[in-house]
Amino acid sequence: MTSRQFAGDRLLIASHNRGKVEEIAELLASFSIQAVSAGALSIPEPDETGDSFESNAVLKATAAAEMSGMPALSDDSGLVVPALGGAPGIYSARWAGPAKDFRVAMERVQQELGDRDRDAMFVAVLALAWPDGGIERFRGEVAGTLTWPPRGDRGFGYDPMFVPLGGTETFGEMDPAEKHKISHRARAFAKLVDSCFNGR
Repeated sequence: MTSRQFAGDRLLIASHNRGKVEEIAELLASFSIQAVSAGALSIPEPDETGDSFESNAVLKATAAAEMSGMPALSDDSGLVVPALGGAPGIYSARWAGPAKDFRVAMERVQQELGDRDRDAMFVAVLALAWPDGGIERFRGEVAGTLTWPPRGDRGFGYDPMFVPLGGTETFGEMDPAEKHKISHRARAFAKLVDSCFNGR
């Protein structure tokens, strides 16, 4: 089935996470698409009641598209640690607490992990929703290992403790342009571009 094409020049980013909005805006810039954040339009974030990255991404994109009357792109992403049964997973942001302090979240991962296997994976699911109810979804993953203590002040979230497979720098140390080539979000975005932006 052919994916629906995005033909506009403004796209609502259904997130209040500044780091995430900036990263998506950079990815969109080369397509002459202006990213507008949900926060800038005072659109509230819905409760993430889904049981998967896919369901939460769809929930956020659909709600933002309905409220704004604009096509909306959402991202649901997180850190998946097999030794922790897949945690923090869809609860990655909640582990950072009400203040969204990811130093707290990284400390918790480190404490719960102890001396167990440090393999991990970042997962991102992008959902593109139209006000009429149309929806497209794309998943990207990147495998790596967790390091301690955290390194680097670039990126956001769990980036300073994640070293991608085959790399030596954490996502927190890596040049943003290099991260954009291999990140989970970039991989999901490449699928989105291939499916919905191929006429641009």
